[in-house]
Amino acid sequence: MSELESHSLGVALVGAGTPEWGNAIPVLHEIRHGLRRLVEGGETSLIDLQAIPFGPGDEERLLSLLGQGEVEARLDALGPTQLRETAIPGVWLVDHRNRAGERIGLQVEISRVPEILRTQPQDLSRALAALDARMAQEAIGKPDSDE
Repeated sequence: MSELESHSLGVALVGAGTPEWGNAIPVLHEIRHGLRRLVEGGETSLIDLQAIPFGPGDEERLLSLLGQGEVEARLDALGPTQLRETAIPGVWLVDHRNRAGERIGLQVEISRVPEILRTQPQDLSRALAALDARMAQEAIGKPDSDE
């Protein structure tokens, strides 16, 4: 018998459930700081959850603590992206996946509305022309003046 085999290490697992590395709570603190910046000065924040060394159970704990809000949105741009507001207004979970369904990004965005849902300036500049073309196609005619 080796020396290692003859000694008890005295290790005990305490608690139940999935073990954690303890990174959920520090992320919550960062979210709190971001929320304060949004409230006080309108500054938005983005936290890349994939850049954080989550251990088993950390992501699940964070998402559980943030809870589920009232708003969800889904878009398809190079793969599905699901956005959902957490139970904390202004704190959004943004889950990007590729066409194969593999996660390529997971972020917490702290803002009034997630940036990905905002109309891009280049799209907005073409909006009036696009509406005019649709109206002309339907023979509605466009108004004589912009109101």
